[in-house]
Amino acid sequence: MGLLDLTRRSLVGTFATLAAAPRVLFAGGAAHARDHLLDAEWLATAGVGDGFAPVVLAPDFAATPVGLGAQRLHWVEPSPDRRTAVAVARRPGTMAVLFDRRAGTVLAGFEPGEGRVFSGHGRFIDGGRRFLAVEIERDTGEGVVTRRVVEAGFAIEAEWASSGIGPHDMLPAGGALVVANGGVEPHTPEAVGAEIAGASIARLDPVTGAVRSVAALGDDLSSLSLRHLTSGADGFTVVAAQDLLADGIARPLLYAVEGEGLRAFDAPDEEWRGLRTYVGSVCLDASGAYVAAASPRGNRVALWRRDGRFLGSLTLVDGCGLAPTREAGQFLATSGLGETVLIATDGEGVGVVARRSGGPRFDNHATLVGL
Repeated sequence: MGLLDLTRRSLVGTFATLAAAPRVLFAGGAAHARDHLLDAEWLATAGVGDGFAPVVLAPDFAATPVGLGAQRLHWVEPSPDRRTAVAVARRPGTMAVLFDRRAGTVLAGFEPGEGRVFSGHGRFIDGGRRFLAVEIERDTGEGVVTRRVVEAGFAIEAEWASSGIGPHDMLPAGGALVVANGGVEPHTPEAVGAEIAGASIARLDPVTGAVRSVAALGDDLSSLSLRHLTSGADGFTVVAAQDLLADGIARPLLYAVEGEGLRAFDAPDEEWRGLRTYVGSVCLDASGAYVAAASPRGNRVALWRRDGRFLGSLTLVDGCGLAPTREAGQFLATSGLGETVLIATDGEGVGVVARRSGGPRFDNHATLVGL
């Protein structure tokens, strides 16, 4: 086990314990607004001191934490009006935080439905008037998508089955609501000795929640937990996987969601093995032509063309957060060691354009504001 594994796992352990109390206080709600508005280019979450916080990233990569909580916050969803954002705790977390990303203050918080935990992801819809969250039943692992009314304090107005167990990520794409039902959660008691994840990709009606289709991988890939999603303006969607098995077999960990099926991306076997069974974040660039995937366990970020052709990879120790920039072929990447890196491709190779260190311990995801 390396230093980076210890860092990430110690954080997870800390917040898993604290999350047992469902109503953990989040400091900063009564904090005074800053004397100047924050210039947010990206949003993320990170370990800060002994807690966790949403983080506002400026164009020069300077990171400003917002408040401080006890649970591990995961994905940050910016509101369409570009004034606020919601950070959602991941399993077994029970809190989501609404914050003003310009004033740098926490505005409110909300919890999952009774007997459930958040899975770490949520999305604004209807121009920011409603919010979708992915939740997991504590007792059964069954997935639920809740639709909440923002002006009503994020009260639940509808909830639908996600058509699978252990859902992790969810997003609207191509006129449907796409849910990655991850199946068995890796590194849990249920995962010990498990060789079949039971993962699937469900496409739901975005208005009624009715199931349109459910896609799964073949038997030779049944150990893969389908977890993180990204999509472009044209509805092109990619899902990243985590393998329950560490048997040295080079299984593809990236798939395009096409109709009711999944198409594997290509890469040399040594590149798949280099990801060490885990892709923690996946992202399309601003043009939708390139896909980046990060593995904090493999200490690398790899890039593909959207047709699945592998372009190359580079080292980023404990790197996981990925977001597009406003330039085609560019990605922001963040690491659990506080590094922020700008990565670019010309369609043939992959390189680092800029780098900054000294930030907080970034979690798995980052988000570009305003796209």
